[in-house]
Amino acid sequence: MDDVYSPPNDPLEILHDDAELLVVSKPSGLLSVPGKGEHLSDCLIARVQAVWPHALLVHRLDRDTSGVMVFGLTPHAQRFLSKQFELRAAKKTYIARVWGRMTPKTGRVDLPLIVDWPNRPKQHVDHENGKPAVTDWRVLRDTETESRVRLMPQTGRSHQLRVHMAELGHPILGDPFYAEGPARDFERLMLHSEELRIKHPNSGKMMRFRAPSLF
Repeated sequence: MDDVYSPPNDPLEILHDDAELLVVSKPSGLLSVPGKGEHLSDCLIARVQAVWPHALLVHRLDRDTSGVMVFGLTPHAQRFLSKQFELRAAKKTYIARVWGRMTPKTGRVDLPLIVDWPNRPKQHVDHENGKPAVTDWRVLRDTETESRVRLMPQTGRSHQLRVHMAELGHPILGDPFYAEGPARDFERLMLHSEELRIKHPNSGKMMRFRAPSLF
């Protein structure tokens, strides 16, 4: 994977928009928010705000993760949506391709995480100082060399899915931080935010947004 930031020029893929919220599908390789320096200024929120200047950030996806992201279009919506993420009421589902054949076919990873300061932004497991991090997983199909899994994070720690899968011995394919050798040699990180379920800021009705995986 090339370390030079060269985000894709895909047009915005809008999944839903109304007076309160905007839901888009983020491409892999595009930052959610600007990084430090002019060369890292191109990002999803900048592209969104070029069309919806009042759009407000609610949550993030890693640069190399693709899939569903929601933005608030009013301060009320941002607060309402952010609270759902904070209280773990927002339900997130991811698709990943991981190294090796996972057994058993379902399980839960409960390993606390904290930033690995000398190697940031990497995270690592720390049973004394880490924050709680829980991921449920289910194998959808597998071969001798890889498994396609559905990941359901119960918490929202940075790099949570990536570290948890690596700790199980099944790193996500194409992960430049946590995969090694052949598992790392893919054109992108094979992690996609497939579905997000949230309550609408006005009606309180549960809404479901999906973006199919491209891998």
